[in-house]
Amino acid sequence: MTDAHPFVHDKVIDGKAVGAQIRSEVAAAVRALRAEHGKVPGLAVVIVGERKDSQTYVRMKRKACEEVGIASFGADLPGTATQQEVLGVVEKLNADPQVHGILVQLPLPKHIDEQLVLSAISVEKDVDGFHPLNMGRLSMKGREPLFVPCTPLGCIELLDRTNTQISGKRAVVIGRSNIVGMPVALLLTKRNATVTICHSATENMKQVVREADIVIAAAGQAEMIKVGRTLAIETCCCPASYLLTTHTHTPGCHLLKLGDGLGSLHLHLARLCSWLLDA
Repeated sequence: MTDAHPFVHDKVIDGKAVGAQIRSEVAAAVRALRAEHGKVPGLAVVIVGERKDSQTYVRMKRKACEEVGIASFGADLPGTATQQEVLGVVEKLNADPQVHGILVQLPLPKHIDEQLVLSAISVEKDVDGFHPLNMGRLSMKGREPLFVPCTPLGCIELLDRTNTQISGKRAVVIGRSNIVGMPVALLLTKRNATVTICHSATENMKQVVREADIVIAAAGQAEMIKVGRTLAIETCCCPASYLLTTHTHTPGCHLLKLGDGLGSLHLHLARLCSWLLDA
């Protein structure tokens, strides 16, 4: 991959340009679905509580649905909602034939069992890819999940759309969360990369990263790693954006940055449209 690629400028991936292309593809898929089958995808978002960041994410998701022609559903529950009330909403959405995908905005209030709620989502509507069956299929050779966690999928999408070779390369993932680190490591493994996962207890992380061809940072901590001669990666401040880099074991490493414009929802919608078109 070189700066000659249309999505790369000054050794930085233009996430907004990639996102715009994906939005265009999703909108076309929605139009095709409506023309051929007389229906459109329906995405439901459930939010519990009044966290400002969660409310912002939910507004963005609903706006994106409107832009590409996807029907938007959902429920806004107060922070005092009981676990049974949240499960009741999920159950209703599972049974609604107009709803094809369900997202539960995380984090949930502390009194809600997050895993219980996520497991209650129908595996066929689990567009976040967090259901144990989808995660289990992701981890098994020869099995494919119905949906994949979106930020990890976005990282792979950026590598693919910039023609970055994955197969045979040494990849390092910094972070092991269920939302990003572990799923992206599994996706890289499925693409025949040799994967190492680094975390807070990793010894000599600097040397491990220096030997990698592809590095994806998902540590969830701003400026944990800085760009430099020995560590060619820098984490970003936005918790929804993760940086990735490839380098060639030289000081003139090639830095790839996942900008703030890709947008996880557009990957959700692309997967949702693909699933419906194949149904």
